[in-house]
Amino acid sequence: MGAALALPLVGCPGGVCPAVRIEDPATALASYQQSRETLRVMRAEARVDRRDEEGRIRGTVMMFLERPDRVRFDAMTQMGPAAILTSDGTTFALTDLREDRFYVGPTCPSNIERLLGIPLAGDEVALLLTGQTPRIESTRSEMRCDGGTYHVTLHGNDGRTQHLALEVRPEDREQPPEQQQMRLRESRVNAANGSLEWRVTWDDYRAVSDPSGGAAVTMPFRIQFEQPSRGIDTLVRFESIDLNAEVPADAFVQEARPGLQVETVQCE
Repeated sequence: MGAALALPLVGCPGGVCPAVRIEDPATALASYQQSRETLRVMRAEARVDRRDEEGRIRGTVMMFLERPDRVRFDAMTQMGPAAILTSDGTTFALTDLREDRFYVGPTCPSNIERLLGIPLAGDEVALLLTGQTPRIESTRSEMRCDGGTYHVTLHGNDGRTQHLALEVRPEDREQPPEQQQMRLRESRVNAANGSLEWRVTWDDYRAVSDPSGGAAVTMPFRIQFEQPSRGIDTLVRFESIDLNAEVPADAFVQEARPGLQVETVQCE
């Protein structure tokens, strides 16, 4: 990993809302998205603690993401990689050196979940790990400000709702709306009956420099994904993050190694 500037961001959660508030939910979401448009590539090392109905798995994972949907995850041991998952946005491949198997098939949530424990598509996982979130298709939205945080609620035509919490930096609460920088703190989706489908929280934001010359980007160093209906609870703690690194041509594809049993897998 190359050296990256990663400084903890000062300021406590909570507080007062901005003196002049953003009033339109679409404007708040667009402003946050625009603040992260310079983030094209992320290379990182993280400790992943995954719990589900089958038990608990902990370990170090090397991550390489290129927006919008190319991902690579190397699960490491002291002897080297134990498993490697890649997706170029279309084709999924998983080398499992513990079981001497090579899985290949289409990219979809069930296949991405095999290693990381997050049942979302490649582009959605890339969003989560870079401090962003997939959104439901909505027919209307509303927003309020409380404790220095904009709370946006999206209402889907299928009865589902999504809540997003965008915290305004304390030092920006006297700034006009167009200069208010935000951090995504929570995204949760509820089914039509009110039950929680999934929830993600982002914490421990730090400024990470952009070696390509762009402005530093505030990145979450702690991300937690929960899906109660399946007992899934995945915690990602980043050890290091590099932004906009050069991408090797073969970073997101892989071939079966000699001696591995090849198995084609479909989407569930």
